[in-house]
Formats: sequence, structure tokens, C-alpha cells
Amino acid sequence: MSKGSIAFLFPGQASQYVGMGQDLYELYPFVRELYEQANVLLGYDITSVSFEGPAATLRETVHTQPAILVHSIAVASVLATHDIKPEFVAGHSLGEYSALVSGEYLSFSESLRLVRLRSTLMHKAGTEKPGTMAAIIGLTPEEIDRICTEASNESEPVQAANYNSPEQVVIAGSIPAVQRAMDLANSAGAKRAMQLEVSGAFHSVLMEGAVAGLSDAITDTPLSGSKIPLIANVTAEPVNEIAQIRKLLILQLTNPVRWAESMSNLVSLGVDTFIEVGPGKVLKGLMRRIDRNVTVLNADTAESIDKIIAWSEDSSE
Repeated sequence: MSKGSIAFLFPGQASQYVGMGQDLYELYPFVRELYEQANVLLGYDITSVSFEGPAATLRETVHTQPAILVHSIAVASVLATHDIKPEFVAGHSLGEYSALVSGEYLSFSESLRLVRLRSTLMHKAGTEKPGTMAAIIGLTPEEIDRICTEASNESEPVQAANYNSPEQVVIAGSIPAVQRAMDLANSAGAKRAMQLEVSGAFHSVLMEGAVAGLSDAITDTPLSGSKIPLIANVTAEPVNEIAQIRKLLILQLTNPVRWAESMSNLVSLGVDTFIEVGPGKVLKGLMRRIDRNVTVLNADTAESIDKIIAWSEDSSE
């Protein structure tokens, strides 16, 4: 058995859990250095928030996003020491920043600076224009789009935010419009319509207040060229041209994450092994619903990383 093409997938918000990364911190000196660097760059103890919580503090957007990024890069760093590296990278929403670090476009320090600003701006936008999100399971993306159109009006919009799998779409918008869309989805035969615990309507027009500030920061942030293509959330297509990456990172705030399409495109590009790099197994679960013919692994804890190292060694023989 030989290894085929590998893609690293990086999770986004809602994958976090108290204690994530602690075993890696205790095992690897270079992981400790990452967390110590992050504490300085962020101006608070992200190590304590990640390892000790409480969960309510870790769930706050301004803490969640940096915590997931640091853990994801720590995991990728451990894999790299065993020469396990990707041919492609992709990240779900916030995870796109982790993917850019892993793909060698963006430095760890610059990614933290951007994610700290992004989380702050998204929280502010969610306060200024309150909104929510809901997961709809059991309807097609086309049905969800029609429902969102029907549930929206000029002052109360709702739209698809994450096309996660053929049967799961997350919607985002004003609270009344999301509730109307959930009712319409239930009437249309959805298996489930579940409102999510979030602080705003991410990947929707209600995030427009965050665009200007993040756009300026992304424009000023140094990016390096790389030969590792990024599969962009907004287009679901591979990109490695720096100007285009900047543009897509800004568009990502107000446009849906085309995750299912991104994963299908990776398969068509010859990827047969997907490794979820970071906390949880959300993306592994979604991949199982998108294509069951590929290998999907998750690298999170030291134990799960050891299994991937053993798999890599077996595959190389």
C-alpha cells in the first residue's frame, strides 16, 4: 500500500473543547514555544483558556478563534516532524487561516494577529447587527436557497452560510428570518432544523461591518508564495496567487463556505487521504457524508497523531 495525495483540513469555530492541545504542550517543547508566543502576541493567557476553560470563556468568539488556530498549528507542526505534509490545504471558515500557515503562505505570528482582529470585528458586527445561525439537515442546497429567498426581506435577510455536505446546510441571518426559514424547512420535510449557539450571523451580509477593518489588515499583511494550493472557501477552487488569496479572505466574511464542493474538487484532483488537523472530528464526519471512498483521519490528541504516524510508516513500506 502506498500513500496517495494528502490534503490537510483545518476545523473552524465550534470544534473547540476545554483541554485541547494540553497533551501536546506537555510532550513537545516546540509546542510549548508556540503557546508561549501566542500568549505574548494575544496579550492574554490563551494557554490557560485552552487547557482550563471554563467552556463558556472558550466559546467566546474572541477566544475560540485564536485557541483553535494555535492548536491546529501545533498539531501540524508535530506531523511535520514526522515528514507528514500536505499536497493541498483547506480550512473551514476560521480554519482557512490555519491552512494558510500550514501551506506556508502566512507566518504563525501574522495569522494570530489577523485572527485576533477577525474575531473582534466579527463579534462587534454581531453586536451591531444581531443575528443567528441554524443547521438544516435533510434538504438539498437548492431547497435551502429557495427557503432562504422566501424567508428573507430587505430588513431581515437570511442566506446559506455553510454548504457542509449534500444533506447539511447552515443558514445565517437576522433572528426572525432564520426562525422563519427553520419553520419553512420543517414544513418542507427537513430531518432537523436546529438553531446554533453563536454570537452572530457569520458568512452573511450581517458581517459587512467587519469587512473594512479586516480588508485593511489583510492588505497590509505579508504573504509568501507557495506551491501548496489552498482550496478556497468562497470558490471551492485551488488558488495559490497571493492577490487572489487576499481577495477571497475578505469575501469569506460575507459569503458562504462551499465545503462539500471543496471536498469533491479535492477528490477530483487526486486526493485520496484527508487528515483533519486540529480539535475534534467535525470535518471527518462531514467527509464521510460527502465521499466514503477516501481515507479520512483526524489528528488532534497525541494518541490520534501517533496512529497517523504509524499509518504513514506502514504506507511507506
